[in-house]
Amino acid sequence: MNLRDIDVFRAIMQSGGASNAAELLGISQPAVSRSLAALEHDVGFRLFDRIKGRLTPTREGQLFHQDVRASFAGLDRLKQRAAQIREVGEGTLNIASLSALGHGVVPRAIAAFAKKHPDVRVGYQVRTSNIVRDLVASGRADIGLAADEIDTSGVLHSVFTTPRAVCVMPKAHPLARLKTIAPSDLRDVPLLTLAPDDTVRVAMNKAFSDAGVYPRVVVETPYSLSIAILAAQGVGVGLCNPMTVADNMVPGLAVRPFEPAIYFRTLILRPAESASSVMLSDFLGELYQARNALSLRTT
Repeated sequence: MNLRDIDVFRAIMQSGGASNAAELLGISQPAVSRSLAALEHDVGFRLFDRIKGRLTPTREGQLFHQDVRASFAGLDRLKQRAAQIREVGEGTLNIASLSALGHGVVPRAIAAFAKKHPDVRVGYQVRTSNIVRDLVASGRADIGLAADEIDTSGVLHSVFTTPRAVCVMPKAHPLARLKTIAPSDLRDVPLLTLAPDDTVRVAMNKAFSDAGVYPRVVVETPYSLSIAILAAQGVGVGLCNPMTVADNMVPGLAVRPFEPAIYFRTLILRPAESASSVMLSDFLGELYQARNALSLRTT
């Protein structure tokens, strides 16, 4: 059986006649008649009775139409699936992020993306940078955001942000009166620091060493957010990624620039065998918009 002939038969059943089917399909009525005759020859029974110039489905034609309708419902589903793939790609997007961006920038991007693509399921993890890298390298994450101290072999990577480190403390802290914080200002001050292998921690250690200051570290943590929360609670003063404290995400903080300048460097990671898709491109667009829209406060 020719699929085109079956399509003509379906159009006749839907529209109620050969002339209507011809108009629906954009073909001539003789072409409709030829297709119908060919289909009846192929199936081996009459699909319609011709009564006073009108086509009336036979019992066999009605039974055949039930299966045709079911088959075309499957084709319609395939068309819908093709449209979905064309518009957003596959239906799941897996994202992993380091903590510094994982509670502000990335959730904003996910929220904007979800409004435009409500049928896409998003998997989201906030992990350490090394775990983010492993998730991306293994293909368990489609997009990752990680600090630049990771091993970038086996993943595609590009720079996403390079914000300058800020010093955070309670608003009532004496150092909050200063416009800029230097290592000498932090002599004998309880200090909250990132983990020893963090590149910003390494740069901070050098800045203190160059100034002849030996910091009094009270807490070490891999997360800028932890530093900000602990600082707001009065545990100490710390250096953190400004994106962690943007838009007052941690209330009660005074935020000051640190001198000399130290920069956080965050990378976007993709699997080495990653294929491009509309869905991934759309999410990356939202990610960059969220980054650009986030105000980095120093007040």
